[in-house]
Amino acid sequence: MRADRLVSLVLLLRQRGRLSARQLARELEVSTRTVLRDIEALSAAGVPVYVDRGRHGGFSLLPGFRTELTGLTADEALALLAIGSAGGHEMLGLNPALSSAMRKVIDALPAEDQRAATDAARRILLEPEGDLLSRRPLAESIPDAVIAPVRRAVLEGRRLRIHYAAEGRDAAWRVVDPIGLVTVREKGYLLATVDGAERTYRLSRILAAESMQTPAHRPGAVDLDELWRERSARFRRSAGELVVLARVDPARREELVASAHAVLSEKTDPDGRLRIEVVFQDQRHAEWALWQLDTAADALDPPSLREALHRRAIEVAAHYAAQASGDAQLRASQSSRRISKRS
Repeated sequence: MRADRLVSLVLLLRQRGRLSARQLARELEVSTRTVLRDIEALSAAGVPVYVDRGRHGGFSLLPGFRTELTGLTADEALALLAIGSAGGHEMLGLNPALSSAMRKVIDALPAEDQRAATDAARRILLEPEGDLLSRRPLAESIPDAVIAPVRRAVLEGRRLRIHYAAEGRDAAWRVVDPIGLVTVREKGYLLATVDGAERTYRLSRILAAESMQTPAHRPGAVDLDELWRERSARFRRSAGELVVLARVDPARREELVASAHAVLSEKTDPDGRLRIEVVFQDQRHAEWALWQLDTAADALDPPSLREALHRRAIEVAAHYAAQASGDAQLRASQSSRRISKRS
């Protein structure tokens, strides 16, 4: 365990430069006292760590020092970085291990490729929480002759010329500024802009692609996960689907999920109920699904759904109240007739 931490400490100093004991402790999730002991151990082992005193001081490695870990090709390192960014490690409690592994992957690359690999990993998003599709379809197969230039343009920040066949239209050539690649439920998408306007292209509908030498017009940094969420939300609104926020008894969760098109997010409230964001075909579909769960589910948003359920509850209550009143009057009348007959 300590050996892994010592390697991580060296890699942090190699990649970040001068770091204080407090910064190192935060990155390694240990105390500053432990960091100081580790620094002493590294120095005793011959690792050239030196300290700069003062307010802006910290620990550094002598220039040119390099650890011998393992040799990875640039494509192998990129594959590992992309998988590491896909998520799921939080649930397994592997955040510290993943951080350590990613530092080793980056360090295994030549110095001139480290920055490019780190940026490239941010340009590929695998299986985000929100998606444009409702059911998991069959996996798509994208020819190498298409995906290779698309991927190259995304990672190198070059403009891309694609021969694209939009649904219901003839294929046409267009030039786009690629932002990133997203895979969702076995389908791939290219996020791009055209003259500043946002565009999303299905990779399976790209018939041919050419990476151009012209630099792409795009932001230097991008939060691909957030960008995908925004575009996904707009797509659903344009398709007429309804996103519903509800609280549900965990025992009835599967009933709600089974009736929905997709689950966008889910968390547990302090009282144990699940706060879940689901997608329905339209408000009528959502009203039907929530009504089946009676008081085991609360519709929180949109307000129109809450109002519709409220109206339905009033109508049903009024209907049965009238029937109950009629039944009571009928029983009173029958009882009165029986009394009359006996007398």
